[in-house]
Amino acid sequence: MARRRACLSVDSRYAPDRFATCKRARHPTRVSDELIERLDRLLPQTQCGQCGYAGCRPYAEAMARGDADIDQCPPGGDTGALALARLLRRPAKPYDRLRGAHKPPQVALIVEPDCIGCTKCIQACPVDAIIGGAKHMHTVIEPLCTGCELCVPACPVDCIVLVPPVPAGNAPAR
Repeated sequence: MARRRACLSVDSRYAPDRFATCKRARHPTRVSDELIERLDRLLPQTQCGQCGYAGCRPYAEAMARGDADIDQCPPGGDTGALALARLLRRPAKPYDRLRGAHKPPQVALIVEPDCIGCTKCIQACPVDAIIGGAKHMHTVIEPLCTGCELCVPACPVDCIVLVPPVPAGNAPAR
């Protein structure tokens, strides 16, 4: 007697453990963790959300499931979209410019004399690159900052500017 696989009714939109419904078979199939890792490594890790997902990893998971296209990452630009297309063996296409502009690398800089210590930038930063206490001046840990720009609109006194990163080894002596 042949064994039949149980068919779970799994909707990939609500499956946190990366199950997607297999089109040929009537059973769920696990999306490859290795593919997700490779996709995630190709993404710029800005965690900006311009792709429509909460960060680079959720976007990579959606691409692996087939729920997201390769052109949704403005920070990755056309080069990133091409790399994603190659990995997924999909036709190459430029990134979707309606999602935002591709910009050179940048980091946040807090104009310290203007900072009121409200902590709104700290709450907005997806990578915890901003430190400081309530009602005290804040600062950005430059190596951790991805340049996602999420802290800029959060600041009520407009004391955050984006600047090119200082190349390693060229930081001023303290």
